[in-house]
Amino acid sequence: RKKLKSTSKYIYQTLFLNGENSDIKICALGEEWNLHKIYLCQSGYFSSMFSGSWKESSMNVIELEIPDQNIDISLCRTLLPSSRSTIPPILVLSANLLREQLLQECWHKKQLCLEWLLNNLMTHQSVGLFKELSINLMKQLISSSNLFVLQVEMDVYTALKKWMFLQLVPSWNGSFKQVLTEADAWFAERRREFGGDGAFLESAQGSAFLPVFAHLRLQYIISDLASARIVERDALLPSEWLSSVYKQQWFAMLRAEQDNDIGPQEINKEELEGNSMRCGRKLAKDGDYCWRWTGFNFGLDLLVTYTNRYIIFKRNTLNQPCSGSVSLQPRRSIAFRLRLASFDGSGKMICSRTTGYQILTLEKDQEQIVMNLDSRLLMFPLYICCNFLYTSPEKRADS
Repeated sequence: RKKLKSTSKYIYQTLFLNGENSDIKICALGEEWNLHKIYLCQSGYFSSMFSGSWKESSMNVIELEIPDQNIDISLCRTLLPSSRSTIPPILVLSANLLREQLLQECWHKKQLCLEWLLNNLMTHQSVGLFKELSINLMKQLISSSNLFVLQVEMDVYTALKKWMFLQLVPSWNGSFKQVLTEADAWFAERRREFGGDGAFLESAQGSAFLPVFAHLRLQYIISDLASARIVERDALLPSEWLSSVYKQQWFAMLRAEQDNDIGPQEINKEELEGNSMRCGRKLAKDGDYCWRWTGFNFGLDLLVTYTNRYIIFKRNTLNQPCSGSVSLQPRRSIAFRLRLASFDGSGKMICSRTTGYQILTLEKDQEQIVMNLDSRLLMFPLYICCNFLYTSPEKRADS
């Protein structure tokens, strides 16, 4: 009787050399191999290729590019027919290490891309960029306290309105300066179609965008009258969202006015990350600047000054005119983080500074230097981004 071949020899002869019942053809280094996915999947490389969302997962012929000159045809002939048990352990270890390096490199690249978008979403907007940003990615960006906001939270809302329009009307190809006008007209037409009944985000067309708009920090939008009127007119947001935040801010104002809330007394990172005011300013060139960000800030009129490479916060009370009411409490505290950055033409950050999260207590009309800049690192245009908390988190009543 004919002696049976060992399993490994049978696999080598019948499946590898003869290619019987092959379901995949691998082309590399000028040769072709008729192989079998079930055996190739012992390699993490091929397992990821065939089981993931790669286009190769549905292909019957795979062209492999092998730029490493240390890998030649003889090495492929040695390794391709091998099972995991017959490959020397050092090769298995090397393959796993290389795979981990690849995964780490991919993760690193992903983080760099996310960082670029957080820095450039508000500072370098374009039609093309807004069309490419998916709902899940935009949700990740808008929810981040590291989003580099220019001006105030209302500008984040406006950016989302433009983005949603371009997602819904991808055929539109005008200039970015025209997007807001076109978006307002398009959403106004939708309101007329609905008969003014319900918010756009609660409609069939708009519901997919709800998770993104849910991360807007509405308390810093309705604190400005002009912004609140625009949001009410647009009717994009569910009325329950607005009712809730109006109530929240009313109680915050009462605590500041009647309960002697002088502001945060300790760093609450979770509160700062999720609920701080996000605002920013672009300084086109070196010089002297003084500004305030719009909105009602519970009687704390905070002036920001840039001069002689210093950034100064001042609690304005009596010295300079203010369009709103100011608190006369002897001391007020704010929690803040200030970040500075300069970018090259491609939007890559070339220098940056941050204060980290801090608590600052100011007496009436007191000013405080919050950052001293090194002239050697100072490059314009300079972008300044701040996070602020003006009131303490509401204390929960004991149940």
